[in-house]
Amino acid sequence: MSGTIRARVKGGLLEPLEPLEVAEGEEVTLTITLTPSKSRTDWLSRTAGGWVGLVDGEKLKRDIYESRSLITRPEPRL
Repeated sequence: MSGTIRARVKGGLLEPLEPLEVAEGEEVTLTITLTPSKSRTDWLSRTAGGWVGLVDGEKLKRDIYESRSLITRPEPRL
């Protein structure tokens, strides 16, 4: 048998996610290729620095601060 199967590392051991057609005690050669994770932080690392040169961060912070300091609610009538 030769081919590719998927496996998961669990407790330091490879746990096959598919049935193996290998006899007990038979010796095999493994080639490990990591499958990219679809974690929440993956998008963050791929897009880090994407806005460099497009947005003035300091001006953005000033604009946000100024917009939050404006009084936008009408004064309540007592």
